[in-house]
Amino acid sequence: MAQPEQAYTMLKIVPDPPHLLQSLEDTLMMAADYALCAEAVTQQAMLMQPRSPVSLLIMASMHELEALRKLLEAALLQLQKPADPRTQH
Repeated sequence: MAQPEQAYTMLKIVPDPPHLLQSLEDTLMMAADYALCAEAVTQQAMLMQPRSPVSLLIMASMHELEALRKLLEAALLQLQKPADPRTQH
């Protein structure tokens, strides 16, 4: 008797490179998104292994990623705010 065909999905080992970014603002927004995703992954790892010997490293990673995300958001705000008008003499 023949085996029924099974559909297999192959996950990519190497992700596609990011699309070409057009501006510094785009780059910072993309970096902030990646930091947010990495922070979510570390939070999930902490939920899965709260008493693991590496939980301190996971918590440190969460803290560092949160700080990185806040720095990126601050950089975006600086980029988006209008330049201070200079007085001409």
